[in-house]
This record gives sequence, C-alpha cells and structure tokens, in this order.
Amino acid sequence: MEEWTFENADMSDTVMHRAKKYVDNWEEMKRNHIGCLFWGPVGTGKSFIAGCIANELLKQEVMVKMTNFNTIIDDIFPLADKTEYINALASYQLLIIDDLGVERNSEYALGIIFSVIDRRIRSGRPLIITTNLPLKEIKNETMLDKRRIYDRILEMCTPMYVGGTSKREVIASMKMEKAKTLLNTNRGEEDCE
Repeated sequence: MEEWTFENADMSDTVMHRAKKYVDNWEEMKRNHIGCLFWGPVGTGKSFIAGCIANELLKQEVMVKMTNFNTIIDDIFPLADKTEYINALASYQLLIIDDLGVERNSEYALGIIFSVIDRRIRSGRPLIITTNLPLKEIKNETMLDKRRIYDRILEMCTPMYVGGTSKREVIASMKMEKAKTLLNTNRGEEDCE
C-alpha cells in the first residue's frame, strides 16, 4: 500500500479532498477524537482513501495501524491474554479498520469487534472505518450486538459516502485488454479462443 498516497490520487474527488483536509487538521482531529466512516459500494476506493490518510500520517511519524476484523480475530484467537492485544490496538494514535461487515457474524467475533471498538472509544483516540454496508443499514440495525457496535462507531466517526464506479472493474478491464493484446501478438501461435 506504499503507493496509496495523495500524490497518486484524484484530488478533484470530494471525499479524497476531505481526507486530505483530515490529515492537514490531524492535531485538531486527534484532540477532538474525530474519526471517519467511509462507506459505499464495493471497489469505489474506500480502502485507498484510508490508506492515503495512513501513509501521509506515517510520513509525519504518527503511529497508525491499518487492519481488518478478520485479521484481528485470527490474531487474537490463540492468545491467552486478549485484553493486552486489544489495548495495543487502542494505543495507536490512529486505528484504521478496513472492510467492516465482511467478518464472521459469530457471537465470538461480534464480542471481539465490540471490545475493540469500545476500547478505542475509551482510549480517546480517533478511528477510521471503511465498509460496504449502507449507512441506512448501519443506522437501522436490529440485531442488538451489531447495534451496540454501530452506535459506538457513529458516535466517533463522521460518515462519508464514497460512490462512483468500481475502480477494480476498470482496472480488470484494462488488464484484460492488455492481456488480449499481448497474447494475440505471439508469433504464429493459434488464438486460444
């Protein structure tokens, strides 16, 4: 993710511009415990935006951790002292959780997610989350365990919609065209179709 930088981004994009302002105002964001919830369809650049924020703050020697709940749950499962791991996550100046909502929905997983989010709030440090979940679904969740998690996220993270077409589909299409060109230029070989 080293190339996920504002220099490599389309800065005419409104959300990308807001992400840059977040970094420019980092001390104020940190002091006021202000985070972001980047939500929207798959492939629209939410992780890229969060990565740009992370990389820019890392350049400024801010301690940032970018991860996801599947990784956290896998890391924490074998540990005897889960609290130590959760406290370590809370100690980063900025914690970024990518792809909220793709993790398992087990009681155990939801308990870990709640603990991480709740501990983060109590740490007084900002949190950034990306998700494909619609904001309406987050706000109107009926399952109590999820509602407790989402309520805390909305308390500390300003929702920002990241829309547009899937950048992954565009990249895949470009790669497919390039592959077709390269594969069709082999000397005298039969077409693979």
